[in-house]
Amino acid sequence: MGLMGRHLKLKLRRFLLGEGRANKKQPSWMMPVSHGYHVVEDPFRNGSDEAGSDSVVVQREQVEELELWFFGVFDARIGDGITKYMQSNFFDRKLKESQIRRKSKETMRRAHLGAKAKIRETEDEREEEEEEEARKVGSASVMVINGEKLVMASMGDYRAVVCKYGVAHEISKWRQQTARRHWYRRFIPGAIRMPKVRILSRDPTMRTSKSSELVVGAEEVDSETEFIILASPGIWEVMKNQEAVNLIRHLEDPQEAAECLAREALTRMSRGNISCLVVRFD
Repeated sequence: MGLMGRHLKLKLRRFLLGEGRANKKQPSWMMPVSHGYHVVEDPFRNGSDEAGSDSVVVQREQVEELELWFFGVFDARIGDGITKYMQSNFFDRKLKESQIRRKSKETMRRAHLGAKAKIRETEDEREEEEEEEARKVGSASVMVINGEKLVMASMGDYRAVVCKYGVAHEISKWRQQTARRHWYRRFIPGAIRMPKVRILSRDPTMRTSKSSELVVGAEEVDSETEFIILASPGIWEVMKNQEAVNLIRHLEDPQEAAECLAREALTRMSRGNISCLVVRFD
């Protein structure tokens, strides 16, 4: 899918690092991944200030038979920092498959915290109102490993929402399965299946508001995983997670789905940045 379209304040980064290499045949078991994005300039914001835009990132890398996708919707003030860190500390290092699986979560965490720290370094030089705005920077991103594992991160009012069998699951709401829940699922036939969350960490060093905390999680892609929504505050301030999932679940084309979410946010008079990226597992 071409990603060369440009919207007034959109900063789009497109990396297809595997294109110049001999691509091996995709294993038959690998879950196909497709995506679409849409960005609407905030009609209530005047001027061309950098803080008013979002960065949309799509990157694909092929490492032997391992396929990596990196998707993100970021506040523009930290988008470049996150993508550059991921590039230099992960994608450019030509890691082995075992290293990629082991280091992906920690690298995502460091990339987001590092970009956030650069914003905080200037807080002492800002007025109180500007300082508060600096604390509100956010991001939502996901790395898809071989179409079988998700490593996700969200910060601020940006959200990463996974649809599993029609039910919305927000990364910041996920919790590790308790022994009791495992027992319940094992011994009671027909028990509701909950997402398999393997890793969840909330960074304790963040001293900003609760909504600004970084959350990083990972889980397996299974037969119930339908799609992921990464979106900015302009989407979530006017609709709940389940509403967004219900709105686009019937749309097989992720580009059409992203545009549908953006139109609905405009219809509901959202006043925030409207940027959304939909990743579908076919």
